[in-house]
Amino acid sequence: MLKKYPKLKWGLISVVSLIIVVISFGIWFVSLLPTGEMEERYKTLETSSIDTIPYLFEDVIPKRGKILAVVTSTNTMGSSGKSTGYELTELSRAYYVFKANGFEVAIASPLGGKPPVVIDDDDMGKFDHAFLNDSIAQYKTSHTIAMKDVVAEEYQAVFFVGGKGAMFDFPDNKAIQSLVRDYYQSGKVIGAVCHGPAALVNVTLDTGRPLIENKKVSGFTNKEELFLIPDAKTIFPFLLQDKLAAQGAQFNEGAMYLEKISQDKNLVTGQNPWSTWLLAETMITQLGYTPKYRQITAEENAVKVLEVYENQGLKKAKALIETMASQENTPMARDFIASHSIIAAMQGDIGRFFSLIGLVSYAKSKSNND
Repeated sequence: MLKKYPKLKWGLISVVSLIIVVISFGIWFVSLLPTGEMEERYKTLETSSIDTIPYLFEDVIPKRGKILAVVTSTNTMGSSGKSTGYELTELSRAYYVFKANGFEVAIASPLGGKPPVVIDDDDMGKFDHAFLNDSIAQYKTSHTIAMKDVVAEEYQAVFFVGGKGAMFDFPDNKAIQSLVRDYYQSGKVIGAVCHGPAALVNVTLDTGRPLIENKKVSGFTNKEELFLIPDAKTIFPFLLQDKLAAQGAQFNEGAMYLEKISQDKNLVTGQNPWSTWLLAETMITQLGYTPKYRQITAEENAVKVLEVYENQGLKKAKALIETMASQENTPMARDFIASHSIIAAMQGDIGRFFSLIGLVSYAKSKSNND
């Protein structure tokens, strides 16, 4: 039959060849990932607790005061039916930075009680699992203080946790607006990460001007939002970047899904979940203290490599990988870099995709764990 239809024959050969190439590439791609390391990491994660993380129990700092963390009470993105809540990793990591640096942390939400939470298994680390296994932290998240009942004078700082639900119940909450206005004008520290800066967009100072007018701020960008949710403009009441800019903010945009924070006096804002560590430690600095030493995570080191790649190119990124590989206790999650190569492919940037795959391959060649 194939002899009668040569075009069919060559068509089948082309399809089979393409399938073989795709499968071969997939096998090669997976071989670049630290699968053994990842399996070991996942095995130990779920049993993580505050008693297994030296940062939390060694060299304990005496109590310095209290910080209020605020999470969303919204469980659905408008009328879309899509579930939402606060991002666990954005709360847990900041929570433990504050605790390790001597601050008691209270947790509030617009409605109080037990708010909805978003847990992304792919992003969970030891601090996040420790938070889930921490009975005190879990009690606080199950019994959050309603914003109307918060005694603002008790706290030295406030931190607004991200999560897409914040876009719906932070902007128009009068208790949030009052607390933010008073804190900013009195010099108390205000932090907000990812969608958390939605708490700032409708705050007016006693001068009658918007709080964020002419302030350098970061938050979840339009590019990040629309990549994840193409119809975000019809789901959310506004896009955060657009709203901040419309209020006169100097929006400080970093690379997609990489660390970026902005500080304008006592206002500290971060672009996305990967900005949480630096943002929380910057808040500690603004409070007048040197942050306690914390071993940088493998994911944070991967973020550093990607930032060098973005700003200085492939050669410098490889040099940083080589430096990290030569140092003890400097883990680097090359699976995180691989995830960014997939993002590039989804955006149709094939050159960037292969460049990042090359970076992952180079990281594997320098790894001592494979």
